Amino acid sequence: MKTSLKVLVAASLAAFSVSASAADIKIGVAQALTGGGAQYGKAILNGFELAVDEINAAGGVNGDTLALVIEDTKSEKGAAINAFKRLIHGQKVLIIFGTTVSNTAQAAGPTAQAAKTPVISSSNTANDITAIGDYIFRNAVIEADILPVTVDVVKRNLGIEKVAIFYGNDDDFTVDEYHIFKDVMEDQDIDITTVETFVKGDVDFKAQLSKIKSTEPDAIAIAALAEGGPIMVQARQLGIDLPFIGGNGMNTDQIFTAAPGGASDNLWVGSPWSLDGDNEENLAFIEAYNDKYGANPDQFAAQAYDAAYIIAEAIKGIELSGDIAADRVALQAVLPDVTFTGATGPFKFKRHLDRDGNPTGYDAEQTAIVSVTKDDKFVVVE
Repeated sequence: MKTSLKVLVAASLAAFSVSASAADIKIGVAQALTGGGAQYGKAILNGFELAVDEINAAGGVNGDTLALVIEDTKSEKGAAINAFKRLIHGQKVLIIFGTTVSNTAQAAGPTAQAAKTPVISSSNTANDITAIGDYIFRNAVIEADILPVTVDVVKRNLGIEKVAIFYGNDDDFTVDEYHIFKDVMEDQDIDITTVETFVKGDVDFKAQLSKIKSTEPDAIAIAALAEGGPIMVQARQLGIDLPFIGGNGMNTDQIFTAAPGGASDNLWVGSPWSLDGDNEENLAFIEAYNDKYGANPDQFAAQAYDAAYIIAEAIKGIELSGDIAADRVALQAVLPDVTFTGATGPFKFKRHLDRDGNPTGYDAEQTAIVSVTKDDKFVVVE
């Protein structure tokens, strides 16, 4: 029989951890609140907390309250693994929401799979994360589904025939994105003029950008995280007024702060979500997010918001026994069948197949929306 639950109150946000009473339905949250992924992790946490607040205010899940146990992964693989271990074995959470970036997800995912603890991420888009196993879920659309649509829209609208690719070669996500860009260009008969690289922490990109400029591409495909904004600024300083085609890491309002004064204009990105989306659920989400945080949400906040509701829908489908191991297995069994319409529109899972064609974890099945930046806004391309 279920025990009535109490609302969890954070003891210290600075410590990035939350403790809960033994009766709570504990949801682990492992996000990058510091380090290079923090610009995404904080928006993700905002969206997730907003949804959980709404769920609890409406009576919780089957009358019980969701309680968040928050860990900072620090944007580091080792910290992410340790966070998962604490959440699984120490806090005994039912499910983990995280991590923020793909390289930490690749590192920490096997820990959850081995412990038969469901994990769902709203921001990991590298291809093979869900190949880790059948306890790994995500409601983020993978780059292999998004980038072909994005490049096709750019090609049809701008008539590009040749591109340069610029990517971070020391991160699982950006390396994976490079390979997808390379394959997409080949599939769409777009020539690659040059491939240039950088590493995390680089601040001077002018040598690579000068090389790119000399090859006279029609556009630059960029696979970057925090370095994306400075790259665009320095490109404009060198007189490179070309369109940029970005992946998931570039699809954030932070780009307007990182590349101000019009430097971020003409960036093309794809996403299942848009601030201009006029479905009822999205309008309600945007209003609630503005009321709570005094700013517009981004893609990462929207997907995190939906993830909380997806988790809640799955929990509704099981009867909690108090045996955490058994409850985790029960939750994993019902989660693949959850369908939901939220801020990002209609959602369902699809089974991931590994490179040998074997079924493993679960990816998102959603339609991409392509936008281009202009005057510090993402404008949907019809």
